[in-house]
Amino acid sequence: MKPDTVPGARSASRWASVRHAARGVKRLLATQMNARIHAGAVLAVTAMGYWLDISSLEWGLLILAMGLVLCAEGLNTAVEFVVDLASPQWSALARDAKDVAAGAVLIASVAACGVGLAVFLPKLLERL
Repeated sequence: MKPDTVPGARSASRWASVRHAARGVKRLLATQMNARIHAGAVLAVTAMGYWLDISSLEWGLLILAMGLVLCAEGLNTAVEFVVDLASPQWSALARDAKDVAAGAVLIASVAACGVGLAVFLPKLLERL
């Protein structure tokens, strides 16, 4: 059995690590509706950025905000998977762990909306 197929073993190569990470992203998008909604928002924000011809600095801010939300969503999903594995029965502590992780996604999403408003609102108002 290859080292990258044994549970707990390190990946045999950097490419194997990238494949595992890509599988994680695929699993995130396949199993989590909110991750798909956030991915759709990334596409919409990207299209709007091109349409409004935003600056390099504005692109950087939006990319960081979008990345933060997607990372938070991924970490939230990982927490949910681990909590479900460790505590298959209902537990107040398991509920709290999941709620805090989901709260982190909410905070990141609200912050990203703030960045989007700061970047897009002035440009949209100019076009009126």
